[in-house]
Amino acid sequence: MTDGLWILVMIQMAMGAFDTIYHHEGTERLAWRASQRTELMLHGVRNLLYALLFMALGWAEPHGAWAIALIGLLFVELFITLWDFVEEDRSRLLPATERVTHTLLTLNYGVILALLVPLLLGWAAEPTALPSADHGWLSWACLAGSVGVVVCGARDLAAARRAARLVEADPASLAAALLDRHTILVTGGTGFIGRRLVASLAAAGHEVIVLTRAPEKAALPAPVRLVASLDELPARCAIDAIVNLAGEPISDSPWTTRKRRRILRSRLTVTRDVLGLAARLERRPEVLVSGSAIGIYGLRGATPLFESDMGTACFSHRLCAAWEAAAAGAENLGIRRVSLRTGLVLAAEGGMLARMLAPFEFGMGGRFGHGRQVMSWIHRDDIVRLIIHAIATPSLAGPVNATAPTPVTNAHFTAALGRSLARPAIMPVPGAPLRWLLGDFAEELLLSGQYVVPKAAIESGFAFAYPTIEAALDTIVGNAPPLLPRTGSEGAVRDFPIAA
Repeated sequence: MTDGLWILVMIQMAMGAFDTIYHHEGTERLAWRASQRTELMLHGVRNLLYALLFMALGWAEPHGAWAIALIGLLFVELFITLWDFVEEDRSRLLPATERVTHTLLTLNYGVILALLVPLLLGWAAEPTALPSADHGWLSWACLAGSVGVVVCGARDLAAARRAARLVEADPASLAAALLDRHTILVTGGTGFIGRRLVASLAAAGHEVIVLTRAPEKAALPAPVRLVASLDELPARCAIDAIVNLAGEPISDSPWTTRKRRRILRSRLTVTRDVLGLAARLERRPEVLVSGSAIGIYGLRGATPLFESDMGTACFSHRLCAAWEAAAAGAENLGIRRVSLRTGLVLAAEGGMLARMLAPFEFGMGGRFGHGRQVMSWIHRDDIVRLIIHAIATPSLAGPVNATAPTPVTNAHFTAALGRSLARPAIMPVPGAPLRWLLGDFAEELLLSGQYVVPKAAIESGFAFAYPTIEAALDTIVGNAPPLLPRTGSEGAVRDFPIAA
């Protein structure tokens, strides 16, 4: 093999590793998406074939039938890649970086074929043999590449088998509390919570209008009306309820001054626009369910916190207080206002848990800092049901803690996640480096906690399908089927113990 061909092979390895780590495991998290079962199977088979190719090129010189077999393997790889392109376009919207990477991988592979196939045809004319070869560090690089793609291939095939168990509850069942047909405007409908809410409402037969900056890119279930601006809605538009979830993501990057401004401005701007729409409608909505978060309580340790409690000064408190104050303007319009103080929302496809699944699955998970900080959490299906419950319950107004009734310590949470994945969770993340790297972001979201009690939700008759962290995690990772509450109430508020 020529030096140029070796360079191309090394480039293919490097780009493939980047695509797998950054896209498949990082931004897209394919291993935990049930919809990607076929894609995962294709990736798994292709990776195992790549292992054979790298070993053959790095440690042998195939002649005769061996060379013909290797040519066949190269074209099987090509066929699987083309099939993968079709499957990806059918099942998901690829980010721009992944499309560019796949294009470069395909072009590079085409050049490898153009150079390698003639060489293999020459070797095919010789007697069948598989003599060993030693190309120095290139051979060892091929071995490392082979090990890497075997590990990735085995993971992809295992994830494809698991995908059949990653079953979510019927989305229509989450909207059971809303009996009559409603027209509901959702802002933030393409986000982590919003997508599930929109799917639930649409499946239950409600008319859903979604405000999104890019309607052409919104992958939402039909029938859903998409608008890029609230100005598109005429005054005669009949809207029964508004769910306001839109805002700059809060946990995707460190809190620089510029990031903090975007987080605050995005929430206040959309909330004011929503109230402007409500004010000009001929018939005003009955209720505004607006986002907030338990960060409004500040850093409070293990003190039980109810909706009536005040907060301590920090960025999260200032942000949520300003957001709730803006939403409170709905009351001046005669609209019932519910502010959902959301905790850590759990699901496999987004939020903090989605970032934790891969390291924990590889046995590299553990507590954050000392692990005694309290985590107030909620399963994503429960928060969708709570939003719909808020719309359907005229007596529910003001702040509502959107958290499960059993907060847990971070040490308990990470141990439970390890058990659900059948992996140890013994690699803690020290607090000091997190504080140094992420500053207030780490302190407020990772290393400090709030013990939040969902008093208003429980007293209004809401029943949690997932009241314990074990039930929630087992369903999310596919160990148990999805649940719905068996009764209409969780009972009276009591002193819930913290699971340590």
